[in-house]
Amino acid sequence: MPENRMSRMLRHVEKIPSPLRTRARSLVIGRIVKFVGTSRLDIEELTHQRAAVFIRNRKLIQNHIGGVHAAAMALIAETATGFVVSMNLPDDRVPVIKSMKVSFLKRSKGSMRAVAELTPEQIELIASTPKGEVTPKVVVTDEEGKEPIACEMVWAWTPKRR
Repeated sequence: MPENRMSRMLRHVEKIPSPLRTRARSLVIGRIVKFVGTSRLDIEELTHQRAAVFIRNRKLIQNHIGGVHAAAMALIAETATGFVVSMNLPDDRVPVIKSMKVSFLKRSKGSMRAVAELTPEQIELIASTPKGEVTPKVVVTDEEGKEPIACEMVWAWTPKRR
């Protein structure tokens, strides 16, 4: 896999003992993407193929019925898909969210996790095309393992402006 700024930084995190890795990964990524730190997301896994993002159901992010707020659910899906795309982009390109579709299917229970994945063909497309778009697979689950939302996040990338 080709390395970029993000994957080079995370290579050092993977040497940290397992129990500390999620926290370290979240801190490192939070320095690049400030909102990750502000929203207190846990980056549980981040590879070229897969990203897992977790958010605890705490008072500050709850809706009026005590569940994770709809915007926070969309946030973890957007973050997971954006990170897995970013892991594969050469440093001379910039990722941007092109569209997001979120369908709320049922009431959620407790904390939430989003897992985004790319196929080998999508990874090759990202690495080899100066400008394009991709829709990573993303699944958002609650504490019971149910999928209260269905998401489609379309990511585009373009060359960085000089």
